[in-house]
Amino acid sequence: MASRALVTGATGCVGANVVAALLDRGYDVRAMRRTTSSLSALEGLEVEFAVANVLDPPSLAEAMTGCALLFHVAAISDYWRTSADRIYAVNVEGTRHILNAAMESGVERVVFTSSLAALGVPDDGALLDESATFNLPPHRFVYGHSKVLAEEIVAEAVADGLDVVIVNPAAVMGARDLNFIGGSFIRESRRGLTWFAPPGGTNWIDAETLGLGHVLAAEQGRSGERYILGGENLSFRQLEAIVAEVVDGREPLMTMPRWAMRGGAVLIDGFNAVWPGTPHLDGDQARLSCEEIYCTTEKAERELGLPIVPFRAAVRRAYQWYRSQGISLT
Repeated sequence: MASRALVTGATGCVGANVVAALLDRGYDVRAMRRTTSSLSALEGLEVEFAVANVLDPPSLAEAMTGCALLFHVAAISDYWRTSADRIYAVNVEGTRHILNAAMESGVERVVFTSSLAALGVPDDGALLDESATFNLPPHRFVYGHSKVLAEEIVAEAVADGLDVVIVNPAAVMGARDLNFIGGSFIRESRRGLTWFAPPGGTNWIDAETLGLGHVLAAEQGRSGERYILGGENLSFRQLEAIVAEVVDGREPLMTMPRWAMRGGAVLIDGFNAVWPGTPHLDGDQARLSCEEIYCTTEKAERELGLPIVPFRAAVRRAYQWYRSQGISLT
């Protein structure tokens, strides 16, 4: 009989790809969702659903009943659209509730989805690895800090006897990105809005490969260990050029100087302070785009067998998925 796995955050891009990878490897899957969640990212996947919320502890035990594995993916990742209080509540306290319920429910193994953001910014020319520590002021990157605090809660649970493996995904590009996180680059390129590229860069992983990486972590990862799940290190100029070529969009005309990008961050903060709508960008996001946040995936490749998929293939998969879903990109 196949092991049953519960996936929190199953209706988001990462969670949906974890669900797909589990099904592909023969697991029974229970997808946790909220009452208001869209199920579009899970289209075509045969799963059992459980309605629960990480901020509602009584709902979690029932969702976990009969599950040997738990993938805690649920989190707020679009931090520029969300208040700090909400980010800390969901990403930190929500993780505490999930792990407490896992211990009470007899879950055998947990894979916790952290982030490359929890590892901070590397020194010039250096690559982040699993030993890196967060080195930014918390108020300057609330999302990254929330993942640091969540990892501390994981460490406490491991010390109490819960078997938990941590994965730290890089930036994600690929299919099932309904909320346009990485996919925003595709939409902006198709709309002709990519006039310039930020001066920094980061690491990118294909969404389908990220889903597989979670399952490999459950099958082969060591308890209490971190594994960076990533792919290619790319400057934003390189990224936008690849996206433009794949989707027949606009290639950037220039790379924005760092001094101009940092000055723009101040203007963005001022605009958002008076703008009543939801921000499309925040100043901290602009400041981080000046950094070269590159990493090595050697540990995950060696211990988990993580495959490395070219970024171009990830863009192609994302673009094909949006088109198959009839989602407008212009």
